[in-house]
Amino acid sequence: MSINFEKNGLIAHIKNSSISYILEVIDDKYLINRYFGKTIREYRETNTFQYFKRGYNTQHISSIEHLSFDDFPFEYPARGHGDYRIPAISITPSTGIDFIDLTFKEWRILKEKPKISGLPSTFSEEGETETLEIICEDVSSGIRVYMYYSIFDNLGIIVRHQKIENFGIQKVTINSAKSLSLELPAKDYDFLSLYGTHAKEANVSRFALHRGIQKIESARGASSPQHQPFFALLSPDTCEESGEVYGFHLIYSGSFSAEVEKDQFGNVRAQMGLNPDNFKWSLESGEIFETPEVVINYSNNGLNGMSQNFHKLYKSHLIPKKIMNQERPILLNSWESMYYDVTLDKIEQQSNIAQELGIELFVLDDGWFRLSNSSKTSMGDWKCNEKKLPGGINKVAEIIHKKGLKFGLWFEPEMISKASNLYSEHPEWALQIPNYPMIEGRNQYVLDLSRKDVQEYIINIFHEYLKDGKIEYIKWDMNRPLTEVNSLELDFGRKSEIWHRYVLGLYYVLETIISTYPNVLFEGCSSGGARFDPGMLYYTPQIWTSDNTDAFDRTIIQSGYSLLYPPIAMGAHVSITPNHQTGRITSMNTRYQVARLFNLGYELDLSKCQDYEIKEIAEQIAESKRNKKLIQYGDFFRHDVQNDNYSMWSTVNSDKTEAIVIIFQKFHNPIKSHCLFKLNYLNSDFDYCEKNTGKIYGGDELMSVGLSIPLIKSDFHAFAFHFEKIS
Repeated sequence: MSINFEKNGLIAHIKNSSISYILEVIDDKYLINRYFGKTIREYRETNTFQYFKRGYNTQHISSIEHLSFDDFPFEYPARGHGDYRIPAISITPSTGIDFIDLTFKEWRILKEKPKISGLPSTFSEEGETETLEIICEDVSSGIRVYMYYSIFDNLGIIVRHQKIENFGIQKVTINSAKSLSLELPAKDYDFLSLYGTHAKEANVSRFALHRGIQKIESARGASSPQHQPFFALLSPDTCEESGEVYGFHLIYSGSFSAEVEKDQFGNVRAQMGLNPDNFKWSLESGEIFETPEVVINYSNNGLNGMSQNFHKLYKSHLIPKKIMNQERPILLNSWESMYYDVTLDKIEQQSNIAQELGIELFVLDDGWFRLSNSSKTSMGDWKCNEKKLPGGINKVAEIIHKKGLKFGLWFEPEMISKASNLYSEHPEWALQIPNYPMIEGRNQYVLDLSRKDVQEYIINIFHEYLKDGKIEYIKWDMNRPLTEVNSLELDFGRKSEIWHRYVLGLYYVLETIISTYPNVLFEGCSSGGARFDPGMLYYTPQIWTSDNTDAFDRTIIQSGYSLLYPPIAMGAHVSITPNHQTGRITSMNTRYQVARLFNLGYELDLSKCQDYEIKEIAEQIAESKRNKKLIQYGDFFRHDVQNDNYSMWSTVNSDKTEAIVIIFQKFHNPIKSHCLFKLNYLNSDFDYCEKNTGKIYGGDELMSVGLSIPLIKSDFHAFAFHFEKIS
């Protein structure tokens, strides 16, 4: 890992054993990108610029003959001076003219990784990162931009963000400030992203990049299930196990924009950051604005190589280390067994069985504070309904703790019901636009988290419940997108800042609570995966993956999210059959196998399970406890399978001495070829024992020839194999 200056300080080469990122200053003015990809020992300018003299173009005084801004690889481009492609920054200074001309001033190396004020970002210990700080400025407008590039030891990752300073004497307006702008050379790429909707998250979209702009975004106030704040550009022949991939992921939980432009010459510009459609920011003299951090990921080992980079980064440099290094409890969630109709008798009954099964955490979901058994009341009050639960939450905690289980509680702290005491007392605390009707979602409005009084109210609610240490887990939910996004408190000139200020307020609340109660495990949720993003992962080290618990659908959802997130971050529950969301019937074994390589939990009425089901669940939990370390700390892989009727996952420990392999048969289909499944990512020199059968296999045979599975005449069947190295 190093950052070196070459060519008399005009070239910066950021590199480690995996990647190189090379920047150059041209004519002491223009900052450009020369290369990003597989590491090279030294840059000797093999890719020199060569331009034809072009008509219908702009002319610039430069050492480069016939320089054209039409395809010049600017590192942080703006419009207005001959580059007509998508801009990374747009600022209106006091002149009222949307124009900025940033020129290079200086760069230096920082040994520490800088924090970003008010925003989550990756962290590192001493010696794990180096950072290049670049300063560019426009003296006429009084704008200075600090650009930060941090590289991690032994990861194909660079993270970057910008800091914008107004050193002039007049206010300026930031119209757009992307976190990423990257130039890639002209060649064929596929564009890959994750799209979806509630209960159908993380579907893979892949298509050939075409001329023009391709864009995904969220304008919902949250990262949203519609589009993950991620995309990748990959060689057309890239698969799970081979090929070149550039992946980009934004560490942010609000509205975002991600777009790629393939220009008339075939060159590619990739950008990502705050969504400019609902963002403007007034920057007074002397003020600074910081963009969210973006993760730039390169792999020449296929999509699994990209995934391993993301997984290792997030496990070591984003999720709080104290939580990441603790074994996660196997939980029972009350939602699908009780819904809103919670009672002490039901809690006593469920926790009794949970204790016998070996479950470690009982989570009381929604309903405990509602005045009725519906979503129509009480949001924001957070007073336990003691008609439902005599003795309140303290009594529930007492019942659970007597069983030797940990206790968790559900909240949706960003919301307020119209039928609540809080709304009667503080109607101004809800997002709203005067003279327009307020729109409900799930029978609730959204609290204005840009307000300090609202932030402190939420923080104090959590203090009341967490101060005595009786609650070890919080499920933090958020069940609707933002509408009427306006603060009655915010000044007229700053109304367009509310979208971003909401997210900053959310982060302030989370930071305050989590730093005060570091031993409490927080799980994020937003109707499942509507706010599953790296920004939330910084605070909530596990996230409820989807409200859809159907095993078949979960193979798709969890595969999609595994492109980016380590499985330990994904909540995966064994639920009832027929499934409550889809009505699909799957076996208990299949439901367990789909969930077991992830953050395992159960969400069903245990009192209605048959004796054989109770016995099977107990065996599943015992097995999962034996394999906790392998699942939490192992490397997760998706496998290329020739027959699309099957999908395949594996978790392998770091020294490749142990692996769990799961193969899913979607349908019984006798006219499909019965394929072989190659167990890549083992060690070809080892011999392995399959623990369920006692059979011995060579690693080379498993990897090169492959494994066959039994013929099973059933749909939605899961096969599990557990391999251990033998002497």
